Amino acid sequence: MNLAQFNRILQQALLLPVIALLLTAAALYWQMRSANETVGIIQTTDARISQVTLVAKLIVDEESALRGYETTGDDRFLQPFNDAGNRLPAEFDKLANLTGGDPQQQYSLDDLRNEHQTWRDAFALPIIALVKAGGHTSDVDLNLYGKSLMDQTRLDIDSITRHAESKRSDRIAQWQRQVRNMVEALVAIALGMGVLIGLFMRSRLHAVSSAYSNSLEILSKRAEEIYQSEQRLRTTLDSIGDGVITCDANGRIQMMNPVASGLTGWSPTEATGLPLEDILHIVNEHTGERVETPVAKVMRLNSVVGLAGQTALIRKDSSQILIADSAAPVRDQTGETVGIVMVFRDITLERRTQEALLANEKLAVAGRLAATIAHEIHNPLDSVSNLLYLMRNGVTEEESKQFIDMAERELARVTHISRAMLGLYRESKAPVTIDLKEMLEEVLLLMEHRFNDLGVTVYANIPQPIEVDAFPAELRQVFTNLITNAAEAAGSGGEVRVNASPMPAGFNNAGHKMPPGALIIVADNGSGISDEVRPHLFQPFFTTKGERGTGLGLWVSQGIIQKHGGTIDIASDTGESAHGTVVSVFLAEKPTINTNPAMN
Repeated sequence: MNLAQFNRILQQALLLPVIALLLTAAALYWQMRSANETVGIIQTTDARISQVTLVAKLIVDEESALRGYETTGDDRFLQPFNDAGNRLPAEFDKLANLTGGDPQQQYSLDDLRNEHQTWRDAFALPIIALVKAGGHTSDVDLNLYGKSLMDQTRLDIDSITRHAESKRSDRIAQWQRQVRNMVEALVAIALGMGVLIGLFMRSRLHAVSSAYSNSLEILSKRAEEIYQSEQRLRTTLDSIGDGVITCDANGRIQMMNPVASGLTGWSPTEATGLPLEDILHIVNEHTGERVETPVAKVMRLNSVVGLAGQTALIRKDSSQILIADSAAPVRDQTGETVGIVMVFRDITLERRTQEALLANEKLAVAGRLAATIAHEIHNPLDSVSNLLYLMRNGVTEEESKQFIDMAERELARVTHISRAMLGLYRESKAPVTIDLKEMLEEVLLLMEHRFNDLGVTVYANIPQPIEVDAFPAELRQVFTNLITNAAEAAGSGGEVRVNASPMPAGFNNAGHKMPPGALIIVADNGSGISDEVRPHLFQPFFTTKGERGTGLGLWVSQGIIQKHGGTIDIASDTGESAHGTVVSVFLAEKPTINTNPAMN
């Protein structure tokens, strides 16, 4: 049952009693109206009886006054007679109006009026005239005649009265029947409506009860599903290898998994309800200064955020580990942030491993260059030794000067080679401005003997100095790796081309805005890189050189370029007519150094 159906049932439950009450009120009104009509008729009958009584009293007053005047002859007795006679016509008219159009009543009233008028004209007025004339009124026949007229009048009054009382009794009986019928009807309607409402409400309540039972069953199933889902979620969180902490919108901890508990040193029971800053005490790895918490950063930016590089976590026991993490807002249906979830992991071992791999790669590069350096230094020294031998065996002054100049040039070459070797591994604490032209030429000089051994011809096209801010030792390592790879891929008789040119600000092929900088291209005409190998080029420990390679060169080079905020891309072709590989390196002129690059 949906909400609309439930509202419809409520409306029906409300409207049915109202309709029943309205019907009951209508029936009661109809019965009361009939009863009121009957009462009105009874009241009219009572008024008619009262009017007949009044008329009878006035007629009696006339007769009594006449008897008194007849006996005494005193005119004072005529006053009531005259008063009654004056009033009777009007009272007869009132009585006529109260007949209600009943022909029988009207006929009896006409008889009464005629009989009274006959008594008055045929008896009363002659008696009065006789008394005034001084005559005697003791005539028995005359008085009997008057008595008979009055008796007839009384009979008419009694007839009218009895008829009215009979009507009144009938109307009272009718009213009583109506009242009884009304009570019976009300009882019947009440019982009928009660049964009808009861049956209807029973069916509606049954429907609501069934819907409620179904809702309870559905809610029970959903609650069980939610519980199972929560259990699966908790199991999943407990099984995740990273630490997970959830907080409310105020930054107070709601939940943390066992990994987070192990990394922070706080148990979930201890941490729940505490501010995240009290549990996750994060500082800069090098300065020890406290950094902004992920909760504050998420609430400020309202988006997914990550920790800055080189972030350390101070655990409960005051020990320190390096961590990497991210935090994201938890939003409700309206989009409001109601909490924060944070995921972090211990990267201490990973960082130490990376540092060890970088050191090993430097040693590998140094090993590959050791023979070249020794040969490059040995050749000038041999030349100097030969020049000294010649000078000992006697030479002219001009030849001596010539030999001394040649020896100085060879020694300068040795000095230049040794300085380049030292520059390859001299670490700097901060980026400095370097000339890429000078650096590339030094690297090519150091690798000249290697190129001769491989039978590779190297062409350098660096027409002008190009300055960028960088760590020089790290860039020398990158270019040494890339040029060595190109020379080995080209093979005997192959060619390697090294180009460097300044790049103005603009957009790259992906549509991203690029700052001003430099583009260095190392290209070879080797056999190219196959499609199967290409996706793995920047993965650590992947190599195609067998025992001769470490599989770290390109991985380390990519990390160094990313650290300098630059990009490195490889394009290759394995076709028969056109083949070879092109490595493109972009370096910004004024880069933002990323001290924690992501190495793939």
